[in-house]
Amino acid sequence: MRFLNVMLILSVAFVFMNCKQKTNKGTSEQATNPDINLEIPGSVRLFDGNGLTNWDITNFGPQGEVYISGGKIVLGMGDGCTGITWKNDFPKVNYEVSLEAIRIAGNDFFCGLTFPVNDDFCSFIAGGWAGVVLGLSTIDGLDGSENETTSMMTFNTNEWYKIRLKVTSEKIQAWINGSMAIDFAYEGRQLDIRPEVRLSCPFGITTWKTTGAIRNIYLKEWCNRDKILASRTKIA
Repeated sequence: MRFLNVMLILSVAFVFMNCKQKTNKGTSEQATNPDINLEIPGSVRLFDGNGLTNWDITNFGPQGEVYISGGKIVLGMGDGCTGITWKNDFPKVNYEVSLEAIRIAGNDFFCGLTFPVNDDFCSFIAGGWAGVVLGLSTIDGLDGSENETTSMMTFNTNEWYKIRLKVTSEKIQAWINGSMAIDFAYEGRQLDIRPEVRLSCPFGITTWKTTGAIRNIYLKEWCNRDKILASRTKIA
């Protein structure tokens, strides 16, 4: 079944890529919908455009080169994952991450976000499985190409995309250029990640056999509502 699903995705991706071949030529590094504000009020910046403070280059083994150029972090094409991992504490729930990502070369995912959901982890994949699949990986053992969060989108090479990920006590939500791509209620579901990105925990950003870049990374955390209510409870 998984083999058939992958073959179907590859076939659809081939059609997508051929339909868009002419429009992709000559595309410059441009931000889509520049009016969308990535810096959420009350957020903190996780990358200052100059150095990898508080980040580690993830030692996947067959990764490509990671370096900073022009205010962005370039994740070079490797024989598998290339990425960076946040090395300090990271919230487990009630937070939001926003960033810009671009595919420079290759035809697989150029932005894989591995993130915590309470005591579990999950990954948001943009441009995987032949370059056109969006989805959460994994849900109940099913990859981002096989579960109800799966959708398809054409990602142009050398074009910036604004990505926003929100994790609440009830849902995982994601937006691309301001349009909602994922709205998933996870209660009672088994969340996990693929073995390839275990080193990305608690929060990491990766590419897969693709050169990509990221910039303008922000984090916003909300107070836990249950803790606030508990603190206001009067002792009898």
